[in-house]
Amino acid sequence: MRIAISTGGGDAPGLNAVIRAAVLAAADRGWHVLGIKKGYAGLLGDDEVIPLTRDEVRGIGHLGGTILRTTNRGNPFSYPVRQPDGSVVEVDRSDELLENARNLGINALISIGGDGSLAIAEKLANKGMRVVCVPKTIDNDVSGTLSTFGFDTAVNTAMEAIDKLHTTAESHDRVIVMEVMGRHAGFIALHSGVAGAAHVILIPEIPYDLSAVCEAIMTRERRGRFFDIVVAAEGAFPKGGAESVMGGALPGEAMRLGGIAERLARQIQDKTGKECRSLVLGHLQRGGMPTGYDRLLATRFGGAAVQAVEDGKWGHMVALQSPNIVTVPVADALRHPKRVDLGHDLMRTARRLGISFGD
Repeated sequence: MRIAISTGGGDAPGLNAVIRAAVLAAADRGWHVLGIKKGYAGLLGDDEVIPLTRDEVRGIGHLGGTILRTTNRGNPFSYPVRQPDGSVVEVDRSDELLENARNLGINALISIGGDGSLAIAEKLANKGMRVVCVPKTIDNDVSGTLSTFGFDTAVNTAMEAIDKLHTTAESHDRVIVMEVMGRHAGFIALHSGVAGAAHVILIPEIPYDLSAVCEAIMTRERRGRFFDIVVAAEGAFPKGGAESVMGGALPGEAMRLGGIAERLARQIQDKTGKECRSLVLGHLQRGGMPTGYDRLLATRFGGAAVQAVEDGKWGHMVALQSPNIVTVPVADALRHPKRVDLGHDLMRTARRLGISFGD
């Protein structure tokens, strides 16, 4: 048996732990493992395909990033190709990818990635490739699994930033708006905001009313609390409005969200007269060593992915359905993207603590 491993989409703490576990579990079965560099670029001749042995994965489980590198612009069904005139066109290179995989003797693929990578893997499976998936997203927005690795690390990074912001905000009687990742799901904002004792949390699932946000801030002032921490997911948006969008997206790349913190800080200052500052946490949330929880989950996912290959669970992804690791069809996971359940007890707890969601 010869299997290949690919990491696609944004990086997340724990990717290397998945790779390590999968390689060791495969080696224990006497299988050969190949690593596809930079998403699928290695299989398309734009990067390398390398052997992965016990030596190659020794000591990587605690490291952030991915030794295989990754990209969010490598969809083989819509692959960006630069033309002689400098322009970029997107072409379908999926047949070429499948042929190259066959030529390398690859019997199965373990694809590690978020919703975009899962969708690509499903299409490859429909074309005959034997694929098993591992869900990866710091946003925790993949259905079918209680959690994805990288999420806990991102939450802890955001929480530690909130802890630091509390001291400077209180010292200056300021409102500080911190922007965290979360395009369509507000899990990072919600979990870090509650854990870090934020006063306002804005998530994509609840369009906010600026007046309600400002009223929550002024209510605290009337109670003698003159500072506020506002945590906003990058995809949060006002009622009747749209997300804040940044320019500069490259061909084949999704629209870049961002700027909500700066916009909100300016609007809150204009409306309340309070001094406001903004902070974009950005890619700090993706970087660094994974937490113990994420290392364990990633290791369990990597071992389970190899077991799924052995069991012939093609077109499935491994998932945490506590306390067990199971497999679920990728199609089911993609059918209903996971969003914050507004009736969840964490939401109810947050409201009981007096946290405003701008509604």
